[in-house]
Amino acid sequence: MKQQDVLRHVTTPLANPAYAPVVPRFTDREYLNIVYRTDPDALRAIVPEPLEIGEPLVRFEVMKMGDVSGYGPYTESGQAIPVSFEGERGEYLHAMYLDNFPATASGREISAYPKTIGSPKLFAENGALVGTLDHGSQRVATATMGYKHHRLDVREAEAQITVPTFMLKTIPGYDGSPRVFELVRTEITDVVVKEAWTGPARLQLFQHVLAPLADLPVLEVVSASHILTDLTLAPVKPVFDYLKGARS
Repeated sequence: MKQQDVLRHVTTPLANPAYAPVVPRFTDREYLNIVYRTDPDALRAIVPEPLEIGEPLVRFEVMKMGDVSGYGPYTESGQAIPVSFEGERGEYLHAMYLDNFPATASGREISAYPKTIGSPKLFAENGALVGTLDHGSQRVATATMGYKHHRLDVREAEAQITVPTFMLKTIPGYDGSPRVFELVRTEITDVVVKEAWTGPARLQLFQHVLAPLADLPVLEVVSASHILTDLTLAPVKPVFDYLKGARS
């Protein structure tokens, strides 16, 4: 394979790429969001500077992807933390667990999503919307919400899921020291909210050493939403370089 042909590939293995070279469009992405109050000291221990914390809140999410170009259907779950950066309010993505390897690999390599493998599920059962996350055979989280109890204004629903998102982009050098270490920003674009609901909700988190969601304990459930949407993810942009200690 000639050098110019090598450069046409976006990832390895060259003969069988880990993910497709596409900009994915998400159709029928279904959210279960539960915002809860947690221990402020626990938040301060994990949110990296220069991000700033306001109220000690966490958003636990389970997202069922009805169809995604390049990846197909899959489910994802994780935690996002409300933060601000230079006066702009957004969310810091703390952890994400997926049941789809191509989506996991592309999210980590191309962007900076903190993705790893897990077994999340989202389904309706006996009048409740149920979201679960397992790590191997062990339960990590169980979320329940009253199924379509009250309509949520679509503008409020769109505002919930389109806040700017901040993540850490890390690429080690060959000696293990950091080669790239940046805070990056992205957001959701081209959003069509099809349905939006709210209602009573509960959330349980269980201790697991490799999926430590419970390190941010649930002290009080603040709000919940159930949203069905189509959307696209914008490319990430660096906003702070840790190796230079300055804005990118």
